Amino acid sequence: MAGKKVKAKLKLIIEGGKATPAPPLGPTLAPHGINIAQFCNEFNQKTKDLEGIEVPVYLTIYEDKSFEMKIGTPPISTLIKLALKLERGSHEPGREIVGKLSKKQVREIAEKKLSELNTDNLEKAMKIVEGVARSMGVVIVDEER
Repeated sequence: MAGKKVKAKLKLIIEGGKATPAPPLGPTLAPHGINIAQFCNEFNQKTKDLEGIEVPVYLTIYEDKSFEMKIGTPPISTLIKLALKLERGSHEPGREIVGKLSKKQVREIAEKKLSELNTDNLEKAMKIVEGVARSMGVVIVDEER
């Protein structure tokens, strides 16, 4: 949308398919003057296959109150929890182990997140995923699951 003047850029984390004008989303968007119902409808339409999964939304709001949204991939921690069917990470990472992630699963998560990480090297992306996993109390194992 070249030529439009940008009023604000926001990054929000919203549960896929479940955006509503109610708090916290409504009060966050209201000061920017966009049509919140339109935003919710568009977001829910684009994320209906990600229902129940938190996804990042990159929102550009223009001065004419129009907007553009880009849906990101879920956070690495969410992808790990989905892969291992976990409710949450460990309360005591390093002491309490909540799951085991195979190298293959680490690679799959790294490939999904690669476009959003500050590297284009898959090996480095895998190290980032492994670090997040360790901070959640998940150990990395060599065998395939």
